[in-house]
Amino acid sequence: MRLAPTRSELIENFATPRIDLTAGLTVALVALPLALAFGIASGLGASSGIITAIIAGGIATVFGGSRFQVSGPTGAMTVVLLPIVHQFGRDAVLAVGLMAGVLLVVAGLLGLGHHVHRIPTAIIEGFTAGIAVVIALQQAPTALGVHVEATEHVWQTAWNALVKVGAFNWTSIAIAVSAATLVLVGERLLPRVPFALVAVAVALACSAIFGLDAARIGDLPNLLAAPSVGFMTHADWLALLPSALAVATLAALESLLSAKVADRLANASVRHDSDRELFGQGLANLVVPFFGGVPATAALARTAVNVRNGARSRLAALSHAVFLAAIVLALPTLVAQVPVAALAGVLFATTAHMIKPSELLALARESKLDALLLAATFVATIALDLISAVLIGLALFLILRKTRLAGVDRRYPPVDKKETLGD
Repeated sequence: MRLAPTRSELIENFATPRIDLTAGLTVALVALPLALAFGIASGLGASSGIITAIIAGGIATVFGGSRFQVSGPTGAMTVVLLPIVHQFGRDAVLAVGLMAGVLLVVAGLLGLGHHVHRIPTAIIEGFTAGIAVVIALQQAPTALGVHVEATEHVWQTAWNALVKVGAFNWTSIAIAVSAATLVLVGERLLPRVPFALVAVAVALACSAIFGLDAARIGDLPNLLAAPSVGFMTHADWLALLPSALAVATLAALESLLSAKVADRLANASVRHDSDRELFGQGLANLVVPFFGGVPATAALARTAVNVRNGARSRLAALSHAVFLAAIVLALPTLVAQVPVAALAGVLFATTAHMIKPSELLALARESKLDALLLAATFVATIALDLISAVLIGLALFLILRKTRLAGVDRRYPPVDKKETLGD
């Protein structure tokens, strides 16, 4: 396996610079509000999300196995990270990212990339839909403008926020609902416009003009502050190993599915290298914790934006990271004033894209086994956690695949038409 870019790849990156740089700028505008939102949702703050998008995005692009991938913080990853923050603290997330990076690098070197796709599609779809619900529940306190103590289960935290009706901040609610509506309606009418950024910009402008009473990001001016590296001595590595396995598994699954979809969208004659992609994602996750970033993976929605805007080489994804860095370094104080409720609204819109009822119903009708795997994984993701959901789904699959419940005798996973993991 090649671990570094070849000379021909480096030359290829500068074959169409105008097209690639334009695509990179577009992706950066889409990625900015998502990086801020996912950083906050992970529990480490907006600056961690931006750092991840810049550093991990650049490293994974250079050393990964796909020309089109755009990497950074994602919604699925926040679902795994937030419980780690609550149970072990912020520094533990950095330790988990480091361990997950090692696991991904080893997986790539051992040639395990081609085996990740064997996970049944029903399980993937079930926890994708479950993740969307969990992300929405995570944003409930922020959108409602109330403070509640985090609990072990996100649904319990959301319920605790909902019952505090008298403490609701109606300004935050209005901002969140308006942002989500603008993104959903705008993207349907003008799909090429980065309405997530538009929604954040409108919220920022309205907040400045009308002096709205809503919480702000506030931590972005500390973007260049020296990161904490105390996790190397404080984290209980053994206790964090299951979490690291969950992060590595999710990163591998999401990255390889995204690379596969990117090949199809771009009609690429040269397909991605699965093992090199794992190596590149692992290397990115090895480096980013030392800058205070969260674990990263390829982001399907941002990758799709990259391809649809004409990206032809790695220069597009690499320039996306450079443009992001330029924006936040030039305008940190302005970005820090963004109402967090607007980012909650952006995430609500993101979750709406992650759940596709028609595809879920079609998959459930294929066989009783598919329906059971889908339902069990979906419920377990919401009620328990992601790794438990996947283990439950795989256990059911292994136990029941040879019984009549399978409905039909076929190989798994089904055709890749349903590869729809979102940001």
